[in-house]
Amino acid sequence: MRLALVVNLLHEHAEFFTGLLTLIISVALSFIAGIYLGSVSAILVLIPGLMVLVTPSINMRGAIAGILTSRLSSSMHLGDFYIKFGKETELGDNLRASIILTVIISIVLALIGKAICLITGTEVIGIIEMIIISVISGTISGIVVTLVGIVTSIFCYKKSMNLDMVGAPAVTTVGDIITLPSLVVTAVLVMQLPFAGKAVLGGIVLALLIWSVVSIKTGTETVKAVLKEGLPLLIPLSILGIVAGVLYTNGLESLIASAAVLILISPFMNGCGSIGGILTSRIGTEMHMGLIDPNIFPQKTVMKHFGENYVYGIIILIIMGVMSHFSALAFGISTPGLLPMVELTIIAGLIVITVMNLLGYYTAAVAYRRGYDPDNFGVPVVTSSIDLIGATALLLVMALLFV
Repeated sequence: MRLALVVNLLHEHAEFFTGLLTLIISVALSFIAGIYLGSVSAILVLIPGLMVLVTPSINMRGAIAGILTSRLSSSMHLGDFYIKFGKETELGDNLRASIILTVIISIVLALIGKAICLITGTEVIGIIEMIIISVISGTISGIVVTLVGIVTSIFCYKKSMNLDMVGAPAVTTVGDIITLPSLVVTAVLVMQLPFAGKAVLGGIVLALLIWSVVSIKTGTETVKAVLKEGLPLLIPLSILGIVAGVLYTNGLESLIASAAVLILISPFMNGCGSIGGILTSRIGTEMHMGLIDPNIFPQKTVMKHFGENYVYGIIILIIMGVMSHFSALAFGISTPGLLPMVELTIIAGLIVITVMNLLGYYTAAVAYRRGYDPDNFGVPVVTSSIDLIGATALLLVMALLFV
């Protein structure tokens, strides 16, 4: 009898439990990136300004791949999805658009990052090195994350799973795990290369830029539509991630003193961003299907999604705090203690999730009302905003608790 009740509960709330399981796995895996970040703190100090690129680079990988999976999810629900990669196909066109976005945004991150560092007086490496590091590491990790998004989409399509509940957590997690090591390793190699080596990499960067420009001009309508809506959105949003990176850079000494918080940064951003990504992806799909109207006041269905997000949050935030503390102990990294870490994650996390709920819904609603595709706006806005909002929440709560 009890087993039957459990089975019925799982069946009735299958999507919720799918999302929860995905989030738990996602957060657990993102600790790989968190532990790695905690272990390379010395490199972050030795290469001035590298921390400025960490947050926006990770974010943009998830944002670009998030656009991909969100669009593909909507096409599945609307019956337009087929496993074909040629021109004028959903998979092929979105794949090419994602790679083009990755190259262009990587260049933008380096240029804006350098400019903001100069404006704020933050020590930073040269612009050529910034561009090479950003584009080479970004392209490598971007291709990997995009392919994961494609594979995840095909898997969900074949298994009749809701990609909205899986896509955003999957790509943001892989983005965390792949982007950070790619960025650090590329930075270390570039800074050690002689002029000739940097010139070769500079040539590769130039070739990627030329390919991107040509691809934009010769692309299909779908490719041009994604870029037309994606670039004007992602470029200003990248500033939020860079400002967050500057905040972390200027607070690097205190972060290293409580290095468990360095471990926490990646899973915290990943978990909160994935929750927001699930919300915006679901709302975008439901608006396309006519199940939700883009009203000023969220409907009952949307409020239910908000509530589920808080349940998700409480569960994974506690897991984050506990794992950050014990991971720090296991690797001999400083930690303020179990209770302070749990308090930090819960307080900062609930603040961020509240903002993400409202931001995610109103971004999708405004985009839909103005005739744009909410799939192109929801995930990027949420995952980009979480950089600055998450960094501010973490650093403020940290300052209040760790006095």
